[in-house]
Amino acid sequence: MILTADGVAVDGPHGPLLETTTFGVGSGEIALVSGAPGAGHTALALALAGRMRPSRGRVRLDGADDPALLRRRVAVVDTPGISEPEPVLPLRAVVGEELAMAGRGTLPHSVVAWLDARGAAGLARTRFEDVPAPTRLALMLELAAMRPGVGVLVLTLPDRHGGSPQQWWPLVAEHAAGGRAVVVTCAQSSAELIGTPTARLGEDGDTDDGGTEGLSR
Repeated sequence: MILTADGVAVDGPHGPLLETTTFGVGSGEIALVSGAPGAGHTALALALAGRMRPSRGRVRLDGADDPALLRRRVAVVDTPGISEPEPVLPLRAVVGEELAMAGRGTLPHSVVAWLDARGAAGLARTRFEDVPAPTRLALMLELAAMRPGVGVLVLTLPDRHGGSPQQWWPLVAEHAAGGRAVVVTCAQSSAELIGTPTARLGEDGDTDDGGTEGLSR
């Protein structure tokens, strides 16, 4: 499976939301896309998932420009204002909703058992905004990956939760190692700490090493 963003740009009512951006990622790979925090990260996630039509350029999955296919195969994870859970909800409620989307059991004891298997049962009643960032991201990535048909995960600005990028990079790498294509958007400072080549928001095919397409394993 190969997801490509070819010259993708999104215009808003008062100016550009996403400047022209180009990169690609395949199954088992990670595309790290860096840029200043702002609407571009969310616009890119929505375009990649077929939920926002680019003003220019195309998003293709295995060569097909098909928004319906993207919606089935691409999951946006913890995207501000889109898939980011309500901060005041208890973790068990957030997990229950996500398990329902994955076609899994959502009875209270099933949710707690799922959390317990991941060492998080003690956080079941904790407000989502108070769940430690590494746990939050690990759970949200796994839940998104469980949805039927999903082959691409798009994680938006995990560094906004604080902490070191080294806390979430291994989580991302685990899902890539499992065969999924993963796109992560982050601040440039986080990308520099990770030390892997990146694509850039608003740069048409350029990367920080001048030669790759922002792909890593």
